[in-house]
Amino acid sequence: MKKKLIVVFDFDGVIVDGLVEYWNSAREACLQLVGDEKYEEQLPLKAPDTFRKIRPWVKDGWEMVLLAAELLRDDSPIKHPKKFSDEYQNNCHKALKFWNWHPKQLQIALDDVRKKAIHKNKAKWLASHYPFSGVVERIKKLNTEHIEWAVLTTKSTEFTAQLLNHFNLSPTLLYGYEGGSKPDVLLKISKNYLIKGFIEDRRSTLETVLDTPSINWIPCYLANWGYLKNNDAQALPTGIQLLKQEDFMYPVADWP
Repeated sequence: MKKKLIVVFDFDGVIVDGLVEYWNSAREACLQLVGDEKYEEQLPLKAPDTFRKIRPWVKDGWEMVLLAAELLRDDSPIKHPKKFSDEYQNNCHKALKFWNWHPKQLQIALDDVRKKAIHKNKAKWLASHYPFSGVVERIKKLNTEHIEWAVLTTKSTEFTAQLLNHFNLSPTLLYGYEGGSKPDVLLKISKNYLIKGFIEDRRSTLETVLDTPSINWIPCYLANWGYLKNNDAQALPTGIQLLKQEDFMYPVADWP
């Protein structure tokens, strides 16, 4: 039987800009974990420039909580965003050791804060996410090309589903961080669908797909409207195409 066509989207950084909500939730989770009211004044209500600058390096939600905590430390390398980013994984490892935390603990704290925020004022929580211009409308037109679509994100399935519903979006498939690694999920999807494109704003994730023999045939697209690092769009390897917003508006068959 002929496989149905599908396009797979990352969520935060491709469909929505969730930086405001991410900072709010990460800040609150951090303050709860450190458990000292004196720190509250040290973390502004508005996302600091340092947090914004390092955002393109973040892979998983729990890292946001760790970054917020590092902003409390006078001697943290995060005071120099470029220095912190240049050795991002190593600095995160050192920060976890300093705070005596582990990733699962931070993820649970982040999810709990979100659940409380939704319970307290769901409309406000939803409104802290902003869809990228034209993206939602374009996705809704995929059905005219007889192409289905899926969401593959490191955000939880529960929270992503609520946001998709808020934007009146109904993907055929939805996988949050609970579904496993993105390469594993893409392989699972490919067994039942012909993937016409995987759209991400993390170049390293796309490079991992290219380095995975079972799925390296999937057309990979780097969304130029997402949280890109300065050099992400330069010298892309064969198999990864830079997808500009204007090109994204064309039929999938006409993408680069």
